[in-house]
Amino acid sequence: MAEIIGGGTPSTSNSEFWDGDIDWYTPAEIGEQIYVDGSERKITQLGLDKSSATLLPANKTILFTSRAGIGKTAILHSDATTNQGFQSIVVDNNTEPYFIFSMTDKIKNKAISVASGSTFAEISSRALGQLEFMLPSINEQKAIGTFFSTLDRQITLHQRKSI
Repeated sequence: MAEIIGGGTPSTSNSEFWDGDIDWYTPAEIGEQIYVDGSERKITQLGLDKSSATLLPANKTILFTSRAGIGKTAILHSDATTNQGFQSIVVDNNTEPYFIFSMTDKIKNKAISVASGSTFAEISSRALGQLEFMLPSINEQKAIGTFFSTLDRQITLHQRKSI
């Protein structure tokens, strides 16, 4: 179904790692939007190579915040990396990303129930990967994902008209 991939941060004291062209997201950048495309800070290829950050694939990755504020999500619209505040869900070819995104509330509630930590709650990649969900066939996932995507677009258009 999916692989869970944590984030990483290149050394902030090395200027060769920053101001590149690779998006690097923090949880503060994940809000109400469904898709994200363009982070506030960017890292270089050297920063990616010399850190625990991983390049996540576009349109296959659901960013999932894993620390205080567990469960904020967005779908990557372009390849990107994240900091340690994420356990991103990278779906395989038999899983529809928008369907998984539409399950955000269920995933968030289960994640919070198994999160741990003394200073603030956090869910590990292992714990997130062990959560179980029933998934319909890929064709049903696509149909459900398309339905919710269309509904979300209509809501967004209606909200824009109201402004």
